[in-house]
Amino acid sequence: MTVSAEKFQKARITFRKDHTEELWSIRVRPEHTIPFKPGQYGTLGIEEEGKIVERAYSICSSPHEDEVEFFFELVRIGRLTPPLYHRQAGDLLLMRHNAKGVFTLDGKSGHRQHLLICTVTGIAPYVSMARMLTHEARQGRPVDARLVVLHAASHSWEFAYREELDALAREFPWLTYIPLVSRPWEDLEWKGEVGRVEDVLRKYSDELGLEPQDTTVYLCGHPQMIENAKGILRRRGFAKEFIREEVYWVPKKEAG
Repeated sequence: MTVSAEKFQKARITFRKDHTEELWSIRVRPEHTIPFKPGQYGTLGIEEEGKIVERAYSICSSPHEDEVEFFFELVRIGRLTPPLYHRQAGDLLLMRHNAKGVFTLDGKSGHRQHLLICTVTGIAPYVSMARMLTHEARQGRPVDARLVVLHAASHSWEFAYREELDALAREFPWLTYIPLVSRPWEDLEWKGEVGRVEDVLRKYSDELGLEPQDTTVYLCGHPQMIENAKGILRRRGFAKEFIREEVYWVPKKEAG
């Protein structure tokens, strides 16, 4: 088939890192620069049996980087991640020319505090946000924002960006990174926070002074986590307009 140049461009994989058997990151270099805001997503695709299979993925890199970075989890019954899983550095993908999405840092409410909550690959847009603010800080520009990242996973080895975020949190007072493991009995060396987001959300919002009147909350990843967290936040007084969400998939409804 002929690929529409108006919709797609070629993007070459320049780097790949496998974090676990089912989690990996890649960087791609598209033919033309894709402008985006941290929190937005890019659309990748491949040709398969005469058709283009495409999916949207949150961007990890900051707008200041030359390449675009993505973080994937293998969905074995998915249409795109299984073939993507076998792509290596040097391979070509298709990529939409424009990034999209409104899951970006709140710049209108006047809120200085941002509570960023996610599961596993949901960390991607928050890495982009942290990298953008890091770039500004290192350019000598003041960062008038506070990011608190609450990152949940079953096991500690799923925290692909933990080392980077820990280092940034040590360097910059405006960033706090809190990873938590929900299956510590399978991860005996883990010494950090344990539980699910729902177990610690109220604790950290109270301890860190993340009040509804000056905090915007972002929820990204597992749909059940998002629903549970929204309930806790609403009971704590957060208004709907200050709770943003990026659901990575929609759970199938059970047959009635």
